[in-house]
Amino acid sequence: MIQRRSLLTGAGAAAGLAVAAPSRFAIAQPARQRVLKLVPQANLTSLDPVWTTANVTRNHAYMIHDMLYGMDAGFVPRPQLAEGAVEEDEGRTVTITMRDGPRFHDGEKVRAQDAVASLNRWMKRSPMGQKLATFVDELVVVDDRRLRFRMKRRFPLLLNALAQVSNSPPFIIPERLARTDAFTQIRDTTGCGPFRFKEDEFNSGSMVVYERNDAYSPTPAGTPSLTAGPKLPKFERVEWHIITDASTAAAALQTGEIDWFEQPPPEIQLLLKRNRQISIEEIDPLPLVGVLRFNHLHGPFNNKKIRQALLPAINQTDFMSAIVGLEPDIYMDNVGVFTPGTPLASQVGLEPLMGPRSVDKAKALLKEAGYNNELMRLIGPTDILAPSAMTQVAADLVRRLDFNADIALGDWGTVVQRRTSREPVDKGGWSMLLTSFSSFDFVDPSAHFPLRGNGAGAWVGWPDVPQLETLRDEWFVAPDLAAQKKIAEDMQRIVMDELPYIPVGAYKSMTAINKNLKGRVAGFAIMWNLERA
Repeated sequence: MIQRRSLLTGAGAAAGLAVAAPSRFAIAQPARQRVLKLVPQANLTSLDPVWTTANVTRNHAYMIHDMLYGMDAGFVPRPQLAEGAVEEDEGRTVTITMRDGPRFHDGEKVRAQDAVASLNRWMKRSPMGQKLATFVDELVVVDDRRLRFRMKRRFPLLLNALAQVSNSPPFIIPERLARTDAFTQIRDTTGCGPFRFKEDEFNSGSMVVYERNDAYSPTPAGTPSLTAGPKLPKFERVEWHIITDASTAAAALQTGEIDWFEQPPPEIQLLLKRNRQISIEEIDPLPLVGVLRFNHLHGPFNNKKIRQALLPAINQTDFMSAIVGLEPDIYMDNVGVFTPGTPLASQVGLEPLMGPRSVDKAKALLKEAGYNNELMRLIGPTDILAPSAMTQVAADLVRRLDFNADIALGDWGTVVQRRTSREPVDKGGWSMLLTSFSSFDFVDPSAHFPLRGNGAGAWVGWPDVPQLETLRDEWFVAPDLAAQKKIAEDMQRIVMDELPYIPVGAYKSMTAINKNLKGRVAGFAIMWNLERA
């Protein structure tokens, strides 16, 4: 039985004044007013956003790091650490000038040398960064405040790449850290963002603590929108309490022991809606997309016919209602490769996922494909809402399809580590997993991890689908939106044939937050600009 943790441990606030707030107000606040307490979506196990695509690591990284550019809610890049950019030679030379004020948490100035080293590391792992690298002849330091891209040809999405919101954004870290191999995790959390990571209070599985960075230099331009505009840390201290039992987290929210429950399950949402002090609202105006990912390296799913055999049995409504309940307003079926409600989304090629569903037909197709009772392993978490719910649906499905299935469940941190294994099943590897991605991850092909088909260089599962890579290359240089849409439709047709993964629907992620908090920036669990009324 899960015991309720004490939520008041370490509630003392760090010294310092709130950014852009009168000092007498900060001093007058009681200790509780100066601390924000969140139950995050999952335990934090990796601190390096380049190394993993886990959303909780991305959220952590936004607390402590900053970027050259941020992205507003309209997907327009805006300067953050950058002051601006100048294009020359028809866009083949781009010089970015950095602001003079920002410093890292250790007091060192943020320099162009740090930005160049950080971007070089990022370009080795991020899908958008990898594509940018193919356009870059050289990325050089001009002086401490200027860096210069010399391009083989103009790359229209350069600033969009530098403002990427999705998993593995191009955060700027000290040069000494950025020289770490991109496939080696960094544990040092020195950043230049609005909060500092309290390593001395970090207890994975229990508590993550941040304190306000009083030396933070927010951009003076724009208004807060997604990751753009001034990031003002209003709380002196932010605590993430890892509570895996939803009822315990809900009780703590109702009593005021925590302020924000990031991902309450549907039944808990119904309970919390009765409390007038709590708001249940969309954390992101756009939906998240769920995926069923295959391991293409080993049997049984290295056989395309076996992957295709599952399609008649896939019911997107089953997967989505397991996450959000039976409220049709907050989930979508007939969902393809791109985020519903965005320009590239369509239903082209989705016929195998539409119409009557049939487990019997899927079983017949599995037999025709040559499935011969080989062991397959479904891995999934028990402690994070969406992947856990979808994994339970998949576990039931593979049993009904008569797979020789090993259902291996664990905490999210273990799953994130385990899914990187390229070993066969009999040596601890995996065959199938389910997860979801933020809306901005699937807006287009640029940062869409599961859409890559570059084999050993692809996201976990490692599909080798050269046609996807060719179309992706064409998308980056498409002359207009109509051409981009045509390419996106072709990509979706190939996905539904080759099945690097199966789309299993989309849903609105609902969050529960105390109504005495104001200023929340929509998109994900954003802590800056949030304050107590």
